[in-house]
Amino acid sequence: MDMKTALHSLLIASTTSFALWSPAADACTRTLWNTNHLAVLAGRSMDWAESTQPRLMILPRGMARDGGKLGPATVIKDNAARWTAKYGSVVTSAYGVGAVDGMNEKGLAMHLLFLTATDYGAREPGKQGVQAGLWGQYLLDNAATVAEALEAMQRIQPVMVEYAGFKSSLHLAIEDASGDSALIQYVDGKPKIYHGRAFRVLTNDPPYEQQLAELKKWDFSQATRETPLPGNVNPVDRFIRANYFLSTLREPQSQRQAVASILSVARNASVPFNAPYKTPGSTYDTEYRTVADLSNRQYFFELASSPNVIRVDLDQIGFSAGAPARMLNPDNVELSGSVNQQFQPLAKAPF
Repeated sequence: MDMKTALHSLLIASTTSFALWSPAADACTRTLWNTNHLAVLAGRSMDWAESTQPRLMILPRGMARDGGKLGPATVIKDNAARWTAKYGSVVTSAYGVGAVDGMNEKGLAMHLLFLTATDYGAREPGKQGVQAGLWGQYLLDNAATVAEALEAMQRIQPVMVEYAGFKSSLHLAIEDASGDSALIQYVDGKPKIYHGRAFRVLTNDPPYEQQLAELKKWDFSQATRETPLPGNVNPVDRFIRANYFLSTLREPQSQRQAVASILSVARNASVPFNAPYKTPGSTYDTEYRTVADLSNRQYFFELASSPNVIRVDLDQIGFSAGAPARMLNPDNVELSGSVNQQFQPLAKAPF
């Protein structure tokens, strides 16, 4: 099927959206800066083979969600999670059917990244199923901290969704305003959780413990411009490079400097346009970057094809139950700075 035709059909019927999570993909980098004294910030790059049609969404409290739905299609028939959002959030959606990045009004943020080895295991009837594209949204809706999110995880099981060979092979990074962090991977059918402030960087393959083993091979204690660094765009190279540059950041003197600092690391770990990827001729360019300032509850977004950084101020949003969901297409070079007033109400919830 022609991909643009598939995307068009997706936005209408939401039945072919699994193209978002192709098993051929390896992309994205998350970095957490929780060691400065000014603010806790998380940066993220989204790398993909085509546009994911990102949209910024303002989602109020009180919204009802069905974790067994992907658009109008029912993808989990038995014991699907159904919930009402306790907290409002600002998220970046992909293909209109799920949230892959964002933060809630309490300062909890989430980032879904690709992991080839993902195996959510056999369906556990005692746990409520959430199709993996709504995994992060479930936590934003129900938790204010990493600890609460991990507790909420005990009640659910992410479920692999599949269509025409595409799978939702995802792992998740979360962090909160205290600087707490957790990385959650499902490998060999079991969840593996890395919980603690020290878990700051996440890319993709191989599974996290193997990436940590690679990091131990490097000594950056006396770094200079002569220090050799892996410079390609594969996940391990990006993981090493992001850890290195994150460790070199100086104490920021202002919020502006702090945001610029973590964004600079995200840019360094990004994939340049048309950089060769897994197979000859394949590309997974960085489509956008985000920064979640959890201390000041601001969400920054930078489209790689646009020269401007835009900002959503969560403290200036009315997340009251009953308010409509709102959406903003960031693909507009006229947008810059605060965009709170640029969001348009939606007739119905996107998911």
